[in-house]
Amino acid sequence: MNYIGSKNKLSSFLKKSIQKTVGKDISNLVFCDLFAGTGIVGRTFKPFVKQVIANDIEQYSYILNKNYIGNYQSINCDEKIVFLNNLKGKVGFIFDNYSENGKAGRLYFSEENGKKIDAIRQQIAAWKTNNKISINEYHFLLASLIESADKVANTASVYGAYLKKIKKSAQKTLDFKPAEFDITKNAHQVFNEDSNKLISKIEGDILYLDPPYNARQYGANYHILNTIALYDSFKPKGKTGLRDYYKSSYCKKGEVKKSFEDLIKNAKFKYIFLSYNNEGLMSENDVKNIMNSYGKYSLKTTNYQRFKADKTENRNHKATETVEYLHILEKQL
Repeated sequence: MNYIGSKNKLSSFLKKSIQKTVGKDISNLVFCDLFAGTGIVGRTFKPFVKQVIANDIEQYSYILNKNYIGNYQSINCDEKIVFLNNLKGKVGFIFDNYSENGKAGRLYFSEENGKKIDAIRQQIAAWKTNNKISINEYHFLLASLIESADKVANTASVYGAYLKKIKKSAQKTLDFKPAEFDITKNAHQVFNEDSNKLISKIEGDILYLDPPYNARQYGANYHILNTIALYDSFKPKGKTGLRDYYKSSYCKKGEVKKSFEDLIKNAKFKYIFLSYNNEGLMSENDVKNIMNSYGKYSLKTTNYQRFKADKTENRNHKATETVEYLHILEKQL
């Protein structure tokens, strides 16, 4: 997925920096990714640590992490993947509200893909209701649908708006591909909670934090992925068809510093790493001052190419670099 704040390009930098701080051998350590998003960082560490704890408040993220992190033993859904890929499209909630020629007139998906998403989502739900698939298979298939649907979405990468015409990549027929995950010896934990509430209930060795940096709310920007994950009934709001969504205090300038300090204070982890950039609501000094109060603080930086919108259809988006800060705290417990 082309995801806001994705650490895909930074995963190697993060792993090297974290191991340089805690030691190369992390095989007996518990690693927590508290704002997991698509799970890229947790997936990077999953094969190397004793256990990963992943959490995110957004439902689409929870499903992705239940698959990529929570699933750790082999699953054979080959026949079901083929069956779902060959389903005939159905008129359903996604087609009616978010697709070409649907009742609402929103162009997030082509008519064909909107109907295919509905057909696949309904079949996955029916299999779950009738106990034809396990809960692990359910998460695997639903994560596969979320990622496959995202690849044919008619947006400039996020779902805050749709494009006026169906772009070339969105005209392609949805290809339902499996969301393959790493097999590991040990089980992992995945949560769907407010991070500041969850932090008091968990403990481990390495805490990785990647909260929202600015006023951009993820629940608004990825609302359709939440709707595919939940597949519930509601009345979409406004031109973009928004649903009610969680509003993070980390996206509010007047609340972010207090929320961050509360999180650090309540964290039962020796090593805490915060990814943040030079465009965030908290300044470098804000973070440093808070972390300094709880132990030994240090900082690493790297330059990288920031998230940018879709470059198709002759839209000109310049690639720009930003500075990523990795704030490090060895906490006094």
